[in-house]
Amino acid sequence: MADIVRMEVLTSPSGKRNWPDEVKGRIVAETLVPGVTVNEVATRYDMQPNHLSAWRRLARDGKLVVPDLAGAEFVPILLEAPKPEAREPYPSSIEITIGEVTLTLPAEVQATRIAEIIRALNAAP
Repeated sequence: MADIVRMEVLTSPSGKRNWPDEVKGRIVAETLVPGVTVNEVATRYDMQPNHLSAWRRLARDGKLVVPDLAGAEFVPILLEAPKPEAREPYPSSIEITIGEVTLTLPAEVQATRIAEIIRALNAAP
């Protein structure tokens, strides 16, 4: 906590404070120092602990940049490659049924050829 940084927080006429993201990140970083509690840091800045916890959630989700702070400890992350989706195996054959006629074709038959066969079956008396 030896680092002293000037922070400017704007207060609206209604009393609501506007915290710049840099200030939010700095305050969140202070909660990462071992032995320091969220309640302690929130009290220091005259804010509600749940408000500070919401900022911590933003930081955890990557939506708030947290600067390096002497003594702060971050949890290391481990990235894994996404697992490939399980796919249904391709069918070995295609069955076409028109009326009382069922035709079984190998799955490799081109779509244009299948369309020709269906037209021919439909045209048959």
